[in-house]
Amino acid sequence: MDVVAFTRQLVDIESITGNEAHVGDVLHAELSRLGYQANKLPVEGTRYNVYATSPQQPKPDIVFSTHMDTVPPFIPSSEDSTRIYGRGSCDAKGIIAAQVAAAERLRAQGIYVGLLFLVGEERNSLGAQVANKQSPGCKFLVNGEPTENRMATASKGTLRVNVIAEGRMAHSAYPELGESAIDKLLEALNRLRAMNLPTAEGIGPCTLNIGVIEGGRAPNVIPDKARAQLLYRLIGPTEELRREIERTVEGLAKVEFLLEIPFLRLRALDGLPTMVAAFTTDIPALTNWGEPLLIGPGSIHVAHTEGEYIEKKQLSDAVDLYCEIAKRLTRQVATWDLGWTPPRNRDELHER
Repeated sequence: MDVVAFTRQLVDIESITGNEAHVGDVLHAELSRLGYQANKLPVEGTRYNVYATSPQQPKPDIVFSTHMDTVPPFIPSSEDSTRIYGRGSCDAKGIIAAQVAAAERLRAQGIYVGLLFLVGEERNSLGAQVANKQSPGCKFLVNGEPTENRMATASKGTLRVNVIAEGRMAHSAYPELGESAIDKLLEALNRLRAMNLPTAEGIGPCTLNIGVIEGGRAPNVIPDKARAQLLYRLIGPTEELRREIERTVEGLAKVEFLLEIPFLRLRALDGLPTMVAAFTTDIPALTNWGEPLLIGPGSIHVAHTEGEYIEKKQLSDAVDLYCEIAKRLTRQVATWDLGWTPPRNRDELHER
């Protein structure tokens, strides 16, 4: 498989979250052509996940997975001697191409892995939530995200929050007759920015991004409503953080907690370089798909930017890495099948 050409083919299909059907069709057709048992798993409307297995092992022990959707705007592909550019080149269509290429190489060597490509990761992991109810009972899930081909030992979680302020409209010439919701919201946000957020050794700090601010009616109207959308990157449980957010804005605004994806510690494999992912993935929504590992080509620092790209060498190296990981996990499964029971946790593994 020409992994560069396949990456560009996928990048050139617009698949912003909610519009993944076309790229799903292309993947389903290509995997079917290669001889896989490819299935469309309905998610919502015309959207579906793609799950493919080899006829020789319809219930694989190892599944490679990543997502088909991208953030806006659509950016078609281009390339130079060292890089492929375009929306999704590293997040995560280059990863799809690398995983398919690795599965093909492994199949030629008599090792069979499944392929799971999901919708909705960039918004709410809806595809992963649906897929979690359809697990084939695999033992390992190798999830692909841009980690520069390093294994993630942890992945920060996400807490999405709405902060909503209410006021009273009035003519702007007589502000004393109204109550500005925007003034209240700005004060609430300043207080939230001043909060001391937790940090964890080896992981880093919990961080806050104020992503969207909206409100008001017109320049000559005292605003009666204002809202901000916030995103916290988590490094642990959220009970105390939630209470502190509510205490901080009390009397100024109300808080809505919309979505939480938990912080995770992840397994690494000996001899492979590691990193900590400051972003979230589909992994927390795929708990029924076996023990997760997180690794993929490309840099998260250029994902979601107008200049998104993936290094061709990293793409090629990723094919080798996915093959190596699958072989090592296959040997581990074989050891279990001979009667050795897997450890219940990392401490027990170290004791053994």
